[in-house]
Parts: sequence; structure tokens; C-alpha cells
Amino acid sequence: MTASLPDSLLVLERGWLSANNILCFDGDRATLVDSGYVTHAAQTVDLVRHTLAGRTLTRLLNTHSHSDHIGGNAALKAAYNCEIIVPAGLHAAIADWDEDALLLSPLGQQNARFQHDSLIGAGAEIEMGGLNWQALAVPGHDMEALAYYNPEKRILISGDALWENGFGVIFPELLGEADGLRHTRATLEMLARLPIDLVIPGHGRPFDTVDAAFERAFRRVDQFTQNIPQLAWHAIKVIVSFAMLEKQQIVRAGFADFVLGLPFAVDVNARFLNLADDALVAKVERELLLVNALRLDDGKLIAG
Repeated sequence: MTASLPDSLLVLERGWLSANNILCFDGDRATLVDSGYVTHAAQTVDLVRHTLAGRTLTRLLNTHSHSDHIGGNAALKAAYNCEIIVPAGLHAAIADWDEDALLLSPLGQQNARFQHDSLIGAGAEIEMGGLNWQALAVPGHDMEALAYYNPEKRILISGDALWENGFGVIFPELLGEADGLRHTRATLEMLARLPIDLVIPGHGRPFDTVDAAFERAFRRVDQFTQNIPQLAWHAIKVIVSFAMLEKQQIVRAGFADFVLGLPFAVDVNARFLNLADDALVAKVERELLLVNALRLDDGKLIAG
């Protein structure tokens, strides 16, 4: 990687279940972007405390409201009494703690409830790490998501709108709530017009191979647009993999009940794939074993 992070930024690259945590230092104060998954909250607090090295965490900013990005909010609030800032479009869902709108119930995920202190909307600017960041609307994966762009250093904090190898699952398309694919393409087109030297994604390492990442992302969105069942199947596998990572292991005989207990998997299968329950479970198990997302050991399925 030829482009490098300014000294005022530090990325705590996390593995699943948690999104990356991005610390932005301003003297003896700091802002954190995204806080990981709730079962990792204690680890997140420890990592942040160690990295702060005596500084104070004054603000916590979320790119969007999926569980792997907001799961440490409550714990960090308790530890630092930091200001929690969320995208403006999420005000009602978080204030009312709407577990359907936050995709907690449908995806079989959990989170510690928190309340935000303030909102940020697209078009706003915020200073973090001595740099001025523009809040950009990046609908698609999450219709209310924001990315943050610094024109001076040409850095993009992309959340799940752009990864080195794609982007986050396009949930709105599959939930029948919005034209997620069209919005994803429009988001990618908008981001691709920006001069970007370095992307800090929600998952994976920061990268400077920006043109190649956009090429892969556009190719992926085109594939899904032409084949919605492919998107549906991809999403089911992702959600089952995530749920298994949280659970860690399960007796193989209980895997069917586990998969069929995920409302999202059942609903998306019914709407787009129409597989019989046993066929759905068998296909999920087979394909996750093939890519080592699961392994079978002594009658148990273990998250890879």
C-alpha cells in the first residue's frame, strides 16, 4: 500500500463479527468511528482504552446502524460518557429501539440498547483527527448510511458501501423496502467520481487499490442486478455465517432448526428461491463447508 494514513488516524482492523474501529486523534481527545458487535464490546473498550493511551474519547460516530457497527456503543458510553452521533435518518429507529428497522430481529442478531446524543446528515461537515470530513449519503447496503470523505488527504471512510472486494449485503432489495441495487450503483458512481487515494472500509484492511475495488464492486452489482436469486442466496449464506460465528458451534442435528429460526433466511428463501426447508438447510451447510466458513468435527458444526 503506497498511500498511508495520517498520524492522527488509527484503524483497529477487526475480524468478524465486528466492523473496524477508526480512532481519530485531536490532541488529548479522540473520536471513534463505529464500535463493533455487542459480544465483542468488552474487547472493543479494552482496545480503545489501550490505543487512547491516556487520551479521552469524546465522540463516537456511526456510519450506519447494523449490529456489527453499533454493538459497542452502550459500553463505550458507559466507559467514557462520549457523545454518540448517528446518521440523521436513523433517529426514530434508534430512539424507539425498533429491532425490525435495525435488522436485529430479522437477522437473529442482538445489541445493547443505547440512545444517541446528536445527529449528522448528508452534506454536513465534521472535524476528526485534525481533518475536515464531508458526510456523504451512501444508500444501498443501508438506506440511511453515511460515508466520510476528506478532500485534502483524499481519504474515504466508506463503512460498508465499498470494500476492497465488494460491499455489504444489499438488504433493502431483499426486504422489499427499496430499490437497493439501483441505489448501490448510484452510490458507487458518486464515490467513483471523487479523487480517492485511500479507502478505510468497514471490514478489511485500508487499501489504495481504489480503481480495482470500484471495478470489482460495479461488476458485482451488475451480476446481482441480472440475477436477484444470486443476491438472495449470497445474503442467506452471509447471515447464516454471521449467526454461526456468534454461536461458534452447534450439534449438526440442530443446524436445521438454527437456520430455519432465522426469519431473514426463511423469508428471502420464500420470496426468491422457493427451496424446500430441507433443501435450503442442506445447500447452506454444503456450501459453507466448501468455503471453510463451517467445519464438521465429531458431529458438530463449528464456525470457521
